[in-house]
Amino acid sequence: MENKDKNLYRLDELSDYKIASNYSDVRGWKIVDADNHTIGKIDNLWVNKDMQRIVYLDVKLDKGLIDDDNRNEVRDVIANDNGKEFIYKEGDSHIIIPIGSVNINKDTKIVMANNIGYDTFRNTSRYNRLDNFDRDYERRVMKSYYPENDPGSDSNDDAFYNRREFDNH
Repeated sequence: MENKDKNLYRLDELSDYKIASNYSDVRGWKIVDADNHTIGKIDNLWVNKDMQRIVYLDVKLDKGLIDDDNRNEVRDVIANDNGKEFIYKEGDSHIIIPIGSVNINKDTKIVMANNIGYDTFRNTSRYNRLDNFDRDYERRVMKSYYPENDPGSDSNDDAFYNRREFDNH
């Protein structure tokens, strides 16, 4: 992402931002799918600075989920317009999950992705934390989680986040 167009930041990059007192800081918490399979741990939170809200959970995938996948295999993870295929490289162990796609249990300190299954997470395009990601990656991820709700290719502004998948409960 080019700096001049950057509108998403990791929460730990923003020293003047903190989580509102009525929300839990879920960093370090385990995330599971609807069947209670471990997906990984919440590594960070992605904030849309213009909108002043969290839009994504940054998840470091569980080693079991990564090992469950043959990383040397070329996979057409998401059939996109270009017919691109993705090769998972060492370090491509992070995915993003829209904040509105999860429920947070403050008592057990577990985050549950209610409507996204294990296989979807296993096949979702990953990114390397050192490289960040761009809007094309966001679109691919949204299409893998919600194929019936195509985010479209023309939305490059904050209107992209005006959908139920980004609503904080």
